[in-house]
Amino acid sequence: MFDFVKYRYYFLALSLSLIFAFVGLFVYKYISTGKTFNYSIDFQGGTQFMLKFDMPVKSSEVISAFEKNGFTGVNIREFANNEIVVRVKEYIKDTQQAGLKVVDFIKAKLPNNNAQILQTDAIGAGIGNEMRTKSTTAVIIALILMLVYIAFRFWSFGFAFGAVAALAHDAIIILGFFLLFKMEISVNVIAAILTILGYSVNDTIVIFSKIRENLKTMHGSSITEIVNVSLNQTLRRTLLTSFATLLTVLSLFIFGGETLRDMSYALIIGIIFGTYSSIYIASTIMMMFHRDKRVA
Repeated sequence: MFDFVKYRYYFLALSLSLIFAFVGLFVYKYISTGKTFNYSIDFQGGTQFMLKFDMPVKSSEVISAFEKNGFTGVNIREFANNEIVVRVKEYIKDTQQAGLKVVDFIKAKLPNNNAQILQTDAIGAGIGNEMRTKSTTAVIIALILMLVYIAFRFWSFGFAFGAVAALAHDAIIILGFFLLFKMEISVNVIAAILTILGYSVNDTIVIFSKIRENLKTMHGSSITEIVNVSLNQTLRRTLLTSFATLLTVLSLFIFGGETLRDMSYALIIGIIFGTYSSIYIASTIMMMFHRDKRVA
């Protein structure tokens, strides 16, 4: 039987270090650049074009083509297979026509490199800000509702606070990766975070249910012993479920295309750290609130 509880404070310190690093990076980027996350068009408005070229093309040439057609604030992201996503500040109703105009300009400048439009999107700045506010609110409400549910489910603040702390930990870790690697925060990514919250809390509830069951049967044992036994009893189920889910998400990452790539990143990170937090964060914090004073 593996002694999970023995190393709980080391892993708790690791998680706190990651969270403090995220906060520090967030503050540093805000002070130095005035910006924090790299928001997609969903949250800041503008127009976005996904272009595909037959041959590699310099990003400077694409930016020049858009700027010479009157676009401002041109920002591009390069992907595999000579695909490029171009975002501009202007909100354009007829995105297809505007995209064709730019493609014609690129074809004239680079006659040997054919370009085609794969996708176009346009969102007003006001709608983008509203979606960003609603997405943040959705995550906060989800955490609050899960806190209330688990408190009633186990009739214990310790269980509830441990589970929600683990969920908040998972969300912060995902956002930290996106902040560090400058990946885009989009509606799909927020959906992935909410999905991970539901996935992680289910795993935590399974572990907590086993702990509560053992609290009734393992008389005379300390909470440390009970938690350790419960974690080992549920370990096989936890690892198999996480592995099976991870295989599905990896297939989405490999075959889902660039549109779903950032969402896949969020799900992969969330599954790994969600499994970790269910074992080490949720249980450790629950033990801190438990009334059994014999906890080691």
